[in-house]
Amino acid sequence: MGKIYTGTGDKGETSLVGGQRVSKAHRRIESYGTIDELNSFIGLLMTALDDTQDLDFLTFVQHKLFTVGSYLATDPQTTELRVQSQVTPESITRIEREIDRIDEELPRMKRFVLPGGCRSASLAHVCRTVCRRAERRIYSLAEESEVEENVLVFINRLSDYLFVLARKECLRHNGKEILWDYTCI
Repeated sequence: MGKIYTGTGDKGETSLVGGQRVSKAHRRIESYGTIDELNSFIGLLMTALDDTQDLDFLTFVQHKLFTVGSYLATDPQTTELRVQSQVTPESITRIEREIDRIDEELPRMKRFVLPGGCRSASLAHVCRTVCRRAERRIYSLAEESEVEENVLVFINRLSDYLFVLARKECLRHNGKEILWDYTCI
């Protein structure tokens, strides 16, 4: 493997998969850069968890986010998409099953939940909000370039998963959630 620095990005451009040069401020770079940020925060979240099933699932998520990043780093108009860069319906089904598994254990929501309560819940909420930002960045990219529906669905489901994980962690550590009090002024 060569040097970590190449100098090719010093003028504000970078390469997509396939070698096409684009601005570092390009919507495609913003999309997969935010996915990379999310993946890093999920790594941090994992350091605050101890449930093996959650850790195994988040490892799967990290691998899928790398897949999403690879997909977003490929301009389908100039480079053929690799099979490894596609999000499958099975990945979406897996995340939905995990949401359902956790949600079955949670009390029904009657009010909005505030982020916080314990470290792991707070980290899951940070991941959720970064995930929502990534989703917005991908939709912004979709305004100028085709984005496969499975990518958008996966990211949307992932934010839902992170929300239920945050609720689970808050209840597990605190015994209760922090609910929005609309009368607080």
